[in-house]
Amino acid sequence: MTNDQPITETLLDRLRDKSWLVSVLGIAMALCGGWLIGTMGVKGAAILIALPLVFGALLAILVEPLIGLYIYFNLSFLIGGTRFLEAEIPVGTGLDGLLVLTLVSTLLNGKRMAWKRLKNPAFFLLILWLVYTILEYWNPNAPYAPAWFYHARSFSLSWFLLAIIVSVNPITKAQVWLYIKTWLVWSVLAALWGFKQQYIGLTPAEVAWLASGAEKQHVLWGQLRSFSFYSDAGQFGSEMAGATLVSIVLMFRTKSWWYKAVYALLALVMFWGFAVSGTRSALFVIIAGYLAYMVLQRRLVPILQGVAMATPILLLLLFTNIGNNYYQIYRIRTALRPTKDESFLVRLENQKRLRAYMKDLPFGVGIGSSSGAGVRFSPNHWAAQIPPDSWYVQLWIETGLVGLGIYLLMIGGMMLCGVYWLWQIKDPWLFTMMLALIAEFAGIAVVSYSNPIMGQYPTSTFLYIGSMLISTAYRWKPEPSSEALDSLSHKIPSYSVHGAFR
Repeated sequence: MTNDQPITETLLDRLRDKSWLVSVLGIAMALCGGWLIGTMGVKGAAILIALPLVFGALLAILVEPLIGLYIYFNLSFLIGGTRFLEAEIPVGTGLDGLLVLTLVSTLLNGKRMAWKRLKNPAFFLLILWLVYTILEYWNPNAPYAPAWFYHARSFSLSWFLLAIIVSVNPITKAQVWLYIKTWLVWSVLAALWGFKQQYIGLTPAEVAWLASGAEKQHVLWGQLRSFSFYSDAGQFGSEMAGATLVSIVLMFRTKSWWYKAVYALLALVMFWGFAVSGTRSALFVIIAGYLAYMVLQRRLVPILQGVAMATPILLLLLFTNIGNNYYQIYRIRTALRPTKDESFLVRLENQKRLRAYMKDLPFGVGIGSSSGAGVRFSPNHWAAQIPPDSWYVQLWIETGLVGLGIYLLMIGGMMLCGVYWLWQIKDPWLFTMMLALIAEFAGIAVVSYSNPIMGQYPTSTFLYIGSMLISTAYRWKPEPSSEALDSLSHKIPSYSVHGAFR
């Protein structure tokens, strides 16, 4: 069965042949519903109403894995919303379960999956990184080995599972566009909520969250750093900068003046969302990604257009004080003067302290020893007491220079694979989509030096899915028809046709 053929046998078809199973499930749900209402009252009735929806969603995911992937992608945006909940709900664990269920569905529908796409350099590099992170569980320097489970998910496990699902499933170009549009819609909603926080006010739940310890990072000199419904202002700002970048790429690449105006408006909205976050370093998402956008086109005119647009803006930020009366613009401008920034100098001092500890630890001190899991499980260890303030520094602490080297090799290899296939694409529309994903990937990779966002929902979800789309972009390369091959073989008898299109 090929990827283009319809599914001839699904789990729903099998269920229709097993009416007894449906009857048993119906009786079980009725008994369960009676027990819920009898013991929990209104809450039980609410759960009972939700059960058929959950049951239907599970069946839909088992029938079509891409439904599970799309639900997973959307739910990853809501994980920061747990601050609005009174009870502590393990949303992250639920997302892990959903990802595993989607993988199970992929295996159950294995006949229509393109397993050969796993034979690519990007996936092999990811396997290398996965194996290394698994071996880190037995790192003898780890202060608390079970903490491995809390960081390994964001380091490699989720990426590995998503890589399999995205690589082998028959994803169409329309579904790639849906994926990017969905991300942009969430970004607009996030920007609007950030504006609400900045100009209208915070909800009681958000005030309580700040009072619990987040105020130190999110209220500076009396100015709020908006965080929207993301984990913190750093991630919110970086996501807004990434969405600004993608909107700019789409604006330049479209020929319709109507769509140019729409994407320009989106870019302005998202850029101001980045500004109200107060995350200065997120500016480098735009700078690095924009540079990648210009260079990867390999055309002089777009490069000159990009330089003509970017140069005046950078000159205004570097050599003038225009707009400094607006706190957000002042914060952005200071990102270009890091040697005068106290927080940047503190980060350098922390890294100097870390070098003294890490000089004899080439494999690090174990995954889960720093940042959140470190503070929770081994608060007295030095790795938990020095803030990493960077995704790469965190990797350095937990996996050592060896692990950091493998990780950088992996993301560099994925970028190179994406660039190689980008330059093979003849379809202008598909070229634009892949170019936007690569530019955003490059921007997030650069800013992760100053913000540990590469392993945080939803940034990690968008990045992990996007990395496998760009590294398997050859899936949309049109194959020559058998008639064309036959015709070509007659015209060029001395040339191997199959070798020419291999």
